[in-house]
Amino acid sequence: MPKTQPPVLVIFDCDGVLVDTERLAVPIDVEILNELGWAISPAEVVARFVGKAETDCVREIEEHLGHPIPPEASFETDPRYREAFERDLRPVDGVVEVLDILEAAGVTTCVASGGTHEKMRFTLDLTGLYDRFEGRIYSSADVARGKPAPDIFLHAMSSAPGAAAEQCAVVEDSPFGLTAGLAAGMSVFGYAGGVTPAESLRLPGTVVFDQMADLPPLLGL
Repeated sequence: MPKTQPPVLVIFDCDGVLVDTERLAVPIDVEILNELGWAISPAEVVARFVGKAETDCVREIEEHLGHPIPPEASFETDPRYREAFERDLRPVDGVVEVLDILEAAGVTTCVASGGTHEKMRFTLDLTGLYDRFEGRIYSSADVARGKPAPDIFLHAMSSAPGAAAEQCAVVEDSPFGLTAGLAAGMSVFGYAGGVTPAESLRLPGTVVFDQMADLPPLLGL
């Protein structure tokens, strides 16, 4: 259920929650996987990979293909991603206003993503969001296990020293991220305005919302 008291800390996923990368990246993911020999649909890419740590995605792809991915086939550094992001990447609609509301209310915010620090630096810089989170940006590379394990969210609690898990809220757009937030004992909010179908976000204990403008009231603000 929505919290009646605002959280002390709100932890945002990056891709698809702060920056609208997934709409641009999924078609490129499909292209690369087809080139590698995996005839996969955009819907299957979303279901299998959105929200997972990069290393876990690579491991699953290599298991499916039966061989390592060639070094030149990178899901982080392929120039098609950079070109698409530099041309079209924007903040998720309404998220800047949400961050303004949280800042005005004195609520601490941070980022916890399955992406690398290098990728987040690039995408958050492009969209003008990096400075809002500098020093409070966490990657699955920082912890032993990526989402759906809770490690990254528990690690991100260092942004609000002394806060208990039940005083923290997680904003995610994938079942893997939502599962991680629930496992961490936090309040979990599923953003259904991205590429993941809303029904996939309706896990027991989650609150699903369609527009970022809906989030502050759900947080008690």
